[in-house]
Amino acid sequence: MDSFTTYPVPNGVDAIPHDELDLRSDAEVDHELLNPKPITDEKNLWFFWNSGFQKMHGYHQRTVRNWHRRFSKKGWVVRLLDVEPGSSLNVANYLDVQDPEVFPKAFTEGTIGGRHVNQHISDLVRFPLLLRYGGVYADVGLIQIGDLDSVWNETIGNPSSPFEIFTYNTGSAPDRSMTNYFLASKRNNPFFLRCHKLLLTLWAGKTSTEGMHTSPLLKGLPLMDTGLSMEEDGITYGREETAKMLTDYIIQGHVVTMVMGLIDVEDGWDGPKYVANHVYAYDYMIGSQHINELTAWNGPKQFELMSLQIPKGDETESDDQKLARKIVEDCLTKSFGMKLATGMIIRVMGDTLSSLWRKHDGSDNVPGTYAHWLRYGTLYWRPKNHPPKTAFEEMPAFKIGPLLREGEVGPGACAATSGSRVPN
Repeated sequence: MDSFTTYPVPNGVDAIPHDELDLRSDAEVDHELLNPKPITDEKNLWFFWNSGFQKMHGYHQRTVRNWHRRFSKKGWVVRLLDVEPGSSLNVANYLDVQDPEVFPKAFTEGTIGGRHVNQHISDLVRFPLLLRYGGVYADVGLIQIGDLDSVWNETIGNPSSPFEIFTYNTGSAPDRSMTNYFLASKRNNPFFLRCHKLLLTLWAGKTSTEGMHTSPLLKGLPLMDTGLSMEEDGITYGREETAKMLTDYIIQGHVVTMVMGLIDVEDGWDGPKYVANHVYAYDYMIGSQHINELTAWNGPKQFELMSLQIPKGDETESDDQKLARKIVEDCLTKSFGMKLATGMIIRVMGDTLSSLWRKHDGSDNVPGTYAHWLRYGTLYWRPKNHPPKTAFEEMPAFKIGPLLREGEVGPGACAATSGSRVPN
């Protein structure tokens, strides 16, 4: 598939045997992606792009192909759904879009509005897919690095393992804030079932997420305050107003956090105990955002570094090339994935690596660059070690009371922090 094989192999990775990879042509892989096998088990890799795989940006297509190339021979099937009329991969062919217990009215009637319609549609299909079929839901912007199959087999796929969910956690263990860009479970998971019910309730009678952060069902959770303000269309939004907008944008994440910290005696649900006993998570920074950690979330700088050519022969390595090499080597050896964001983060922080790869089509795939070295490494190598598991402990509840009614603010609410989550 790729004849450029002269990249240095970082210490800390193993070469993946070629017979474990699908190295056929892009056209042959694309045929598999557009015509996935019938569902027979829970080894499903779910993705969503509203207009379908063929209309995705080139770098997203390369990312999704690599998921297939890496894991299809381990029994995983990539299923990239859409909402294109007549598409065999339309969500309606997998889920009952008319069922009010599966989707809100705005989804069913196609009336979801706001600036991030496609992201909200994507959010609304994640829980239903995992609940009905099981597997992994991942954003198309998540480049996989670690050995997903081995972690699944050790945790969710292992009948003797206590772990029922595999994900990333934002911030420290006490923050209890799962990212929604990578969620894994078996069918009918009790945690995601409650998350889904709460999210549907918040969407009742609404056509956008605007103002959802004010719901009494979320009382006790702090806003997702990154400490940033935002200027847009000549309007300046202060830090608090920006935090409200961010929280509404990623309301699904707020829902997940609430269920993590909920004790609902009527329903027999103890979220803090469930998280401590059944959630396997990696810290999202080293686990999937390490490039941002190394560059202070500077998207244009990341693009500049990844576009550099690797020194040849006796050429002296510049300071920028040293940093670019560190990014590639560190991410390939220390991380489990690399999440590239293109949602509201652009409105708040400006261009990201992802948005710039969109603007400069093919720039992630130029042989001899650090971007291509990274791409090459995520296909042909896997890290010898994965990040440490987040050490969840049973923490005080955020809320004590019924999931779908206002309850008592728990002792953990005032101690809860919004962490440093940056929108996707």
